[in-house]
Amino acid sequence: MIDLQKFIRDVPDFPKPGVTFKDITPLLNHPEAMDTCVRELIALVGEQTIDKVVGIESRGFFFATAMALQLKAGFVPLRKPGKLPFDTLKQPYSLEYGMDSLEIHEDAIGPGDKVLLHDDVLATGGTAQAACKLIEKLGGEIVQCNFFIELSFLQGAQKLKGQEVRSLITY
Repeated sequence: MIDLQKFIRDVPDFPKPGVTFKDITPLLNHPEAMDTCVRELIALVGEQTIDKVVGIESRGFFFATAMALQLKAGFVPLRKPGKLPFDTLKQPYSLEYGMDSLEIHEDAIGPGDKVLLHDDVLATGGTAQAACKLIEKLGGEIVQCNFFIELSFLQGAQKLKGQEVRSLITY
C-alpha cells in the first residue's frame, strides 16, 4: 500500500506569508500514487450510483476526470467566470479577501442526476458550498462531497452541513 502523504509537499508562505500550501504535484508525477489516490477516492463513494462527477477548477479536475472514467459517469467542470463557452449559471461566494464565483453549463446536470462533487482540498468550504448550490439549482442530487485533502482546522465541512463529506487525508 502506498502512503499518499509521502507525495504531498508542504510549501511554506505560499500563496502568502503564514500559509503552508499542500502541494500535490509530486503525487501527480507518480503514476502508481495517482492510481492509488483515484482508487481510494472511489472507495469513499462505496456502491452508490453516480451519474456525474463534478470537479472544481483547477486541481479538482485531475482526480474528478479519472473518477468519472472509472465510475462510467459524465464529468462536469466548474470554472471561474468567463471560462465556459456555453450558457452558464453563476454562484458567487466569499473569500477571506473578497468575493469570487463559479460557473457551470446550464445543461451539464439534469434533474435527479446523482452527483459526486470533488475537489483536491477542502479548506474554508466556500468554494465547495458554492458548487453545491449550483448543482442543486440544476436539480442534481449530491451523493457525496469528496476531497483528497481536508484541512479540518479551517472547519470547511461546517459549510457543507447536510452533505456527506469524505476526505482521504485530514490535517
